[in-house]
Amino acid sequence: MPLLPPLTLLSGQEPKKLSALHPYKNLVFYFHDIRYNGQNAANATSAIKEVDTAWLVFTFVFNSTELKGTMNFLGADPITNKTRDIPVVGGMGDCFMTRGIATLMTDAFEGGIYFCLRVDINLYECY
Repeated sequence: MPLLPPLTLLSGQEPKKLSALHPYKNLVFYFHDIRYNGQNAANATSAIKEVDTAWLVFTFVFNSTELKGTMNFLGADPITNKTRDIPVVGGMGDCFMTRGIATLMTDAFEGGIYFCLRVDINLYECY
């Protein structure tokens, strides 16, 4: 049985060098929220936590002249770390099917009452 030559020889095309991906779009915004302060003893899940972590499933809605649509985030967030990366897994409108990385940085943290996040987003796919 004869062997077939590699497909690159059959196609007649030269192999292409792949370049590193660069962000297609970058945006920064701030997210403010009031946190649960852990004083509810009847809530067993808050009583056993030693390290503050969160499983983030967020959809941010953008409604401005610059950007209209939604962006979806999904991933684990160790809150006590100064910076952490969360995947951007999709969206709608101007952010349709986006893919990228959101770097969260704690901008303000006041005990268990209030926090502010600086969200630096690098998008690698936007349609």
